[in-house]
Amino acid sequence: MSNDSNEKRIIITRYKRTGQYFTENLGDGVGLDMVLIPGGTFLMGSPEDELESRDNERPQHEVTIQPFFLGRYTVTQVQWRVVASYPQVDRELNPDPSVFKGDNRPVENVNWEDVIEFCKRLSHKTGREYKLPSEAQWEYACRAGTRTPFHFGETITTDLANYDGTNDQSGLYSKVRKGEYQEQTTDVGSFPPNNFGLHDMHGNVFEWCEDDWHDNYEGAPIDGSAWIDEDRTNTDRVLRGGSWDTFSSICRSACRISIYRHIVFDISFRVVCMMPLT
Repeated sequence: MSNDSNEKRIIITRYKRTGQYFTENLGDGVGLDMVLIPGGTFLMGSPEDELESRDNERPQHEVTIQPFFLGRYTVTQVQWRVVASYPQVDRELNPDPSVFKGDNRPVENVNWEDVIEFCKRLSHKTGREYKLPSEAQWEYACRAGTRTPFHFGETITTDLANYDGTNDQSGLYSKVRKGEYQEQTTDVGSFPPNNFGLHDMHGNVFEWCEDDWHDNYEGAPIDGSAWIDEDRTNTDRVLRGGSWDTFSSICRSACRISIYRHIVFDISFRVVCMMPLT
C-alpha cells in the first residue's frame, strides 16, 4: 500500500451531466474515472408484463442504495495492463487476455477470480476499497432513475448499444428497423451515457457482479449489498448487461445470467469504490 498521502486524496470534479466523479491515477498516464452514484430507493427486477422477462428477475422488490462510486466505463485493456503490473496478492494475472485488441476497448476473457485479484491489487495500491458491484448496485446504476426495459426507454437500437441487431430472437425490442452486428467489442464510450453518466451499461460486454447466483429474489437483500452464500465453493456468479453477440432482450436492465466463475468469453467488469464521501 502506498504511503504517499497525495495518492490517497481524491479530487471531486463536476461534469456536464450534473454529476460528480474523480479520476484514479493508475500510473503510466492512465486514469480510471469513477462516477458518484447518488443514493436512493428503486424497484429492482422486472414486472411480469415486461417482454421476454424471466421468473429469475422476480419478485420485484424495493432496494435502498447508499451512495457509491462506479466506473464510468468497463475496465479497459490499458487499465488492466497497468494494474496487472502491480504486486500480486493471491494469483497471477495475464496482462493481455483480450480477444479483440485495443487499449480503449474493454478488457475481456477474464474470469471472476481474475477480476477479484484486479480489485485487490488496485485497493492495495491506492489505499481505497475497490470491489465488484453488487447486483443491486449494478441495476440501480444502469437504470439511473428509469423503470423501462432499457435506461433510454422501451426499445433499443444498434445506434444506442453494441449488440447483435441482425439476429434478435423476436425483434420485440428492436421495433424500428433491423440493426447492425459489429461482431466484436467497440471502444468504451462509443455510445451515449445514461442519466448518471455511465456508458455501455447495455451491450458490448457482459459484466461480472459480486453476488452468488440465486434462482429468484425471494429473500434477497434490500440494502444494496451483495447476496453471498456462506459456502461459495460451488456457486455460480452473476452477469449483467448483455454483450456484442447477444440479442436485445439480454441487454435489458433487469436481465441476469447465471454462469460458472471460471467462464471468460464476452465478459468484462467495472469497479465500485466504497470510499466515504468525507
